[in-house]
Amino acid sequence: MPRLTRGALRMIPLLTLLTLTAPAWAQEAQNNSTAASAVKTVSVTPAIAEAEVGQQVKFTAAGLDAGGKATDQKATVWFAVPGDVAAVDETGTARLFAPGEVRVGALVGGKPGFAKLVIKPARVTRLEITGLNAPLVAGGTMKLTARAIGANGDPRTDVMFAWSSDNPSVAAVDAAGLVTGVAPGKAKLVAKAEGATGETMIEIVKSNVRNLSIEPRTMNARTGDVIHFAAQAKDSRNAMVKNASVRWAVSGEGATIESDGSFVAERPGTYVITATVGEQASAASVVVGPRNSERELELVGRIRLKDIQAAEEWLFGNYAYVSTIWDQVQVYDISDPASPKLSDTVKVDARIVNDVSVTADGKIGVLTREASSSRKDGIVFLDTSDPAHPKVISEYTATVTGGVHSAYIDGHYVYLTDDATGSMRVIDFQDVKNPKEVARWQVELRDPKLANPSRTGQFTDGRYLHDVQVKDGLAYLAYWRDGLVILDVGNGVKGGSPENPKLVSQLRFNHNELYGNGWLAGTHEVYRYKNYVFVGDEVLPDMFNIYGKERIAARGVLHVVDVSDILNPRKVAEYAVPEGGAHNVWVKDDILVMGYYGGGGRVLDVSGELRGDLYRQGREIARLWTGDPQGFRPNVPFTWGARHHNGLIFFNDINSGVWIMKLGKPRQKGSTTAPGY
Repeated sequence: MPRLTRGALRMIPLLTLLTLTAPAWAQEAQNNSTAASAVKTVSVTPAIAEAEVGQQVKFTAAGLDAGGKATDQKATVWFAVPGDVAAVDETGTARLFAPGEVRVGALVGGKPGFAKLVIKPARVTRLEITGLNAPLVAGGTMKLTARAIGANGDPRTDVMFAWSSDNPSVAAVDAAGLVTGVAPGKAKLVAKAEGATGETMIEIVKSNVRNLSIEPRTMNARTGDVIHFAAQAKDSRNAMVKNASVRWAVSGEGATIESDGSFVAERPGTYVITATVGEQASAASVVVGPRNSERELELVGRIRLKDIQAAEEWLFGNYAYVSTIWDQVQVYDISDPASPKLSDTVKVDARIVNDVSVTADGKIGVLTREASSSRKDGIVFLDTSDPAHPKVISEYTATVTGGVHSAYIDGHYVYLTDDATGSMRVIDFQDVKNPKEVARWQVELRDPKLANPSRTGQFTDGRYLHDVQVKDGLAYLAYWRDGLVILDVGNGVKGGSPENPKLVSQLRFNHNELYGNGWLAGTHEVYRYKNYVFVGDEVLPDMFNIYGKERIAARGVLHVVDVSDILNPRKVAEYAVPEGGAHNVWVKDDILVMGYYGGGGRVLDVSGELRGDLYRQGREIARLWTGDPQGFRPNVPFTWGARHHNGLIFFNDINSGVWIMKLGKPRQKGSTTAPGY
C-alpha cells in the first residue's frame, strides 16, 4: 500500500481505492512519529451531518492529546468512503455526488478520525408519465406509470406521487395512478412529487367494441420464452376497431404480462391471459413447462498462478495471455488445453495489469497499467507476431499517467478508460512506435458548480469510466454512476468518428436504490450482442484490501438493455445471482459466459427474446465453483470473467487462476455440475 500523504489517494486504482486498513494508517504514523506521539485521538466536526446530492459540507479535524486538548497538528489527508458517492478536498470540504451514507475521514499525526455524512437523494426535477397509447373507452381502466428523475439525472422509485384529473367527470384517477374512463371527452391528468409536475392528456371515447378476441388462443412454452399476445377488437358490423386501449392481466403465480401483451413465465404451470376493453373481455391460455437448459460442465485443464492473483485473460490461436494483479502478463501455450504450459512472462512497472488484448490479426497486443512506481501508468504495446514470446514495442502515457483500467482495440485505435479524469481517450497506433491521442470524451459533471479543478483521481468529482466496447461504429461505455453511455465513433447515426465521438444516448441506474449504503457500486461492464447490451454492475465493500487474504464480499446485477432503438435504450431483463457479484461477460452463439465473483463461473442461455428475471426462468446452463484449497484465498471463488475459445470455456478467477471447461451432455435431474456444485 502506498504512503497515504496529501494527494496519495488520487493515485490508487479502483480495486485498491479504499484499502484504508490499520497497516496503512500505521505507515502514516511511522512517517509522522513525533506528531503521532502527541496526537492520541482525532475529532472530526461535525460528527454527523446531513445534506442533499449536489450540496457541499465543510468538515474540520483536530488532533487531541491524551488529555483531550487540541494540538497544533493539521490534517495531512482527507478522504471519503465510498469514494464514488462523495469526495473531500484538502480543506475538508465534501462534495456530494450520489445518495448514501459516507464516512468522512482525516489523518492527523498519523491517527484517523471519522464523521458520518448522510446524503439524501437529489430532489425530483422531472416527471415522465407513461401507460397511455390509445384513447380509453368509457367504463375502462388503465394504469399510468410516473417516472421520477432527480436533479442529477438518476431515476428515483422512492417517491410518492399525488395524482389528479382536471375533469374527473370524464376521467378519474386514484392514488395509484389507475385511470377510469367515466364519460366521453378529454381530461388532463397530473402527477406531482417533491415540487415537480408531470402531465398527460387523455381522451375518453364511447366504446363501439362488441367483440374481443386474443391471438394466439392457446400456447405451449418454456419458462423464459416470450409470447406476444394481440387483442382484436371488432364493432357491431364485425369491422376492426383501431387503437383500442387494452388492459392485460395474467392469473397464476410466477408469470407477468406487460402493457404491450408480452408474456413471460418464471415457473412452469398453466396461466390464463385476459384482455379487457371496456365491458368486453377475452381469455387465452398458456401451458408452460421447464426450460431444461442445464448441461454438464467438464473440467479439461487448469492454469494455476502461484502466489499471484489473476486478472484478465485473452485467448487467440493456441495461446492464453493472463494479466495479474501485479506486474506481469503470463503467456501460456494451450495447444493441449489439458496441460497448459507457461511459455513466457512479460513484466512491466505496475502493481495491477488489469487488461490485456490483441488485435484481430494477432500482431499487436495492448496491456493496461495502474499504480506503477513511476506514476506514469498508461498502456504498453506488445509485438505478438511470435505469440509465445511477446515483446514490448512502445508505451503511451502522455495523457493517461493516472492509470488505465480497461482498453478496447478496434482497428488501429485503442479506446481507453482514464482513471485520472474519468474520461475516454482514443489512441491511434497506426504507427505503433509513436502512438498518439486523437480524441477525448467524457460525461459532464453532474453539477459543474461543484467541480474542483485541482482534484483528479479514481472518481473525479463523481465521474468514473470503467469499461468500453466498440462494435459497428458504436462505443458502449460503462460509466459507473452515470450508467450506460453510447457514442457514435463511425456508425453514422450522429456523424461521429474515432477522432470525434458523438453522444447517441444514455441509460442511468439508481445504484443506491439497488444496493443500499456502504458499497462502491456502479455500471462496470458492457457487452453488445444482437439487439442487447449486457450491462453489469460491480458492487464491492466501501473498504477492502485486494492484496489481503480475507474474503471480499461482492454484489451486483447483470442488466439486459434492449438497444433496437439506439436513441432510446431500455432495460428489459436482468440476471442476478444471489450469492455473487456480476463481473465480466462474453457471449457467443446465444450462450453467455461470465465471472460472478463469489458465485463462481456461470453459463447462461440467452437465446430468443429476453424479458424478466433470467435467473428465475431457469436459463442457467451450468455453474462452476472455482474455490481451490491452494488458491490465493483458499477455497474462496472470486471469478473475474470467462471466454469462449476453440469449443471450450475459459473461466479466469482472481484467487485460483484459469479453469478450462467443456460443456457436456444435458444434465440429468439430481446430478451435480462439476466441480463443487
